[in-house]
Amino acid sequence: MEIRFQAIGIIHTPYKESAPYQPVEEAEDEFTAVLEPRYEAGLFKLEKFRYIYLIYYIDRLNVQPKMHVKPPWAGSVEVGLFASRSPARPNPIGLSVVKVKKVEGNVVYTSGLDVFDGTPLLDIKPYIRELDSKEDANYGWIEGLDNREHLMLHIKGIPHKY
Repeated sequence: MEIRFQAIGIIHTPYKESAPYQPVEEAEDEFTAVLEPRYEAGLFKLEKFRYIYLIYYIDRLNVQPKMHVKPPWAGSVEVGLFASRSPARPNPIGLSVVKVKKVEGNVVYTSGLDVFDGTPLLDIKPYIRELDSKEDANYGWIEGLDNREHLMLHIKGIPHKY
């Protein structure tokens, strides 16, 4: 079955050649999601939410997905694609949770994002604490790794001393 999507806007970031693995909330650059003018009315009251999901098309991927991957921060550990957060997927759809700084017209200003400048935006959804935060969530296979706290810094893209 073929499914088609149309971008509702474009994400703008300072990243042209490389981007962090995950959104870095403290990033000081400007990050925006600019919607097509016809969707501006859909942003009504979005600024009332502290966090949102940005759903986007990973359009600059030049690798084919593999069903087994080795996350770069996990040493030689191999896991199934769907047990990873690899961007190389059968459907290259990305998801980031970001903080809403402000909404002006058709522009949503956010905290740091982990995408390239010009990435097509597919959708925006509010992040609602009781629905989206699961108290019993765990770390899956990451729990068994040595030095998990250090690896979490890599996963989050946080600069640190090695």
